[in-house]
Amino acid sequence: MYNRDNFVRIRREFEQKSMKAKDDAYRRQEELHRKLPDLRSIDAALADTGLHLMREIAAGKDGLGKRIERLRAENEQLQHDRAACLRYYGYPEDYTDVHYDCPLCSDTGFVGMKVCRCMRSALVEAGYESSGIGNLLKTQSFETFDIEYYRSDARAYENIKNVFSICRAYAGGFTEKNHSSLLLLGATGLGKTHISTSIAKVVIERGYDVVYDTAQNIFADFEYERFGKSGQNGENERTRRYFECDLLIMDDLGTEMTNQFTVSCLYNLINTRLNADRSIIINTNLQRDELRKRYSDRITSRLFGEFSPLVFIGRDIRELKLHGGNRP
Repeated sequence: MYNRDNFVRIRREFEQKSMKAKDDAYRRQEELHRKLPDLRSIDAALADTGLHLMREIAAGKDGLGKRIERLRAENEQLQHDRAACLRYYGYPEDYTDVHYDCPLCSDTGFVGMKVCRCMRSALVEAGYESSGIGNLLKTQSFETFDIEYYRSDARAYENIKNVFSICRAYAGGFTEKNHSSLLLLGATGLGKTHISTSIAKVVIERGYDVVYDTAQNIFADFEYERFGKSGQNGENERTRRYFECDLLIMDDLGTEMTNQFTVSCLYNLINTRLNADRSIIINTNLQRDELRKRYSDRITSRLFGEFSPLVFIGRDIRELKLHGGNRP
C-alpha cells in the first residue's frame, strides 16, 4: 500500500501536529490564568467536578439522582460564567480550546483504526512526489487525455479508444492481488507517457505506492549501486524502491545505453517483480523484433508472454498540437 517512508514520515508529522495543538491550547490557558484570576478560579472549580461526582456516588444511593442533578446544574453555571468572563475581557469563548486542523481525527490521522481523509490526502500528495512524476501529474490524467486528436485516422481512433478503456479499467481495478503488467508499444508522441501517467495518478490516489522513472535513470541507479559504492555493504537504497513498490512504471525502455550490465539488470528487475507478484508497466518505442535484437530472448519472451501488450498507432500528437492541431 502507501509508500513506507512516506507513511512513517507523515504519521510522525501528524503526531507532532496533534501534540502542538494541545500544547498551544495549554499555553493559552496558562496565559489567561495569569491575567484573569477569576477565570483561574472557575477552571479550578470545573476541574474538581469529577472529584465531587465520585464523592456523591460514594455517599450512597439515597438522593443520588438529586445530588448529581445539582452537580450538573453547578457545572452548567460554571461553564456559563467562564464564557461570560472570556467575552468580558475580549476573548472568544473557545480561546482555550484545542484547535485541530481536522476535527474529525483531532490531527492524529486516524478515525478509530482507519486512516482519516486528511492523512489520506497528505499521503496521496506525498505519493505524487515520491513517484518521480509530481509535476506531470498536475496536468496529465485520463480527464486531460484527448482521443479526438486521433479521429482523422479511423483505425488509430478505434485503437486508442480500446487502449484508453483498458488502461482506465486497469488503474481503477488495481489491487495488490491484481498482478497483471502492461507493455505499451508505439512510436514517440502517441500518448504512451500520458496514459501511463494517468494510470499512476489513479493508482496513487487509491492508496498504492507507485514509482515512475525512465529506463535511463533506473539503470543509472543500478550502476551507482554496483560501481559507485565499492567496498560498501548494506541495503541498496537507490534501487530498493524499484523492487518493493506496488507498481513500477518504466518509461522509454530502449533509450538507455544497452550493455551486458543493463540487460542483466532489466532481466533481474522484471523476473524479481513478476515472481513476487508485483505489477510493471513498460513503455517503449521499440517494436517486437527490435526488442529481441536489443535484449535477450528470455527478456522478450517474458515481455510478450507475461505482459499485456498495447500498441499505440497514428500520428505524433505532440507534433499535431505544435502545428495548431488536427483535432476535429
